[in-house]
Amino acid sequence: MVVKESLRLHPVALFLIPRESMEDVVVDGYLIPKNTRILVNTWSMGRNPNIWSENAEEFLPERFIDGNIDLRGQHFELIPFGSGRRGCPGMQLGLITVRLVLSQLIHCFDWELPDGMLPHELDMSETFGLSLPRANHLLAKPTYRLLE
Repeated sequence: MVVKESLRLHPVALFLIPRESMEDVVVDGYLIPKNTRILVNTWSMGRNPNIWSENAEEFLPERFIDGNIDLRGQHFELIPFGSGRRGCPGMQLGLITVRLVLSQLIHCFDWELPDGMLPHELDMSETFGLSLPRANHLLAKPTYRLLE
């Protein structure tokens, strides 16, 4: 749930790789002429209140508790890696790596904010870029908790 919510709010790239239509097609009542360049904005899809409710800007992993939405391109409301034959070839490796690193960070460390800072004091603002990086670095103190 945490990985899905993270990729919903912070997709791998803001836009999927551009495509070109091979023939005239009508999608949801709109005519897309042959040879039209198509850009899929995954960032705006992940923050669309018509899809994700009015709290689309909030980090709420619970919205995936039913487990019906898949990251692999079968559900078009969440396609951070694209879909179909043109999906990201590194998707499986990326998902395995993210899950492994996240689970190790949670399992092996206790985390606290520095200098008595409270969670609501964190600056979670972002700057525009290829991957929408944070405006200011997140500082947290890890304490290893698996002593031998």
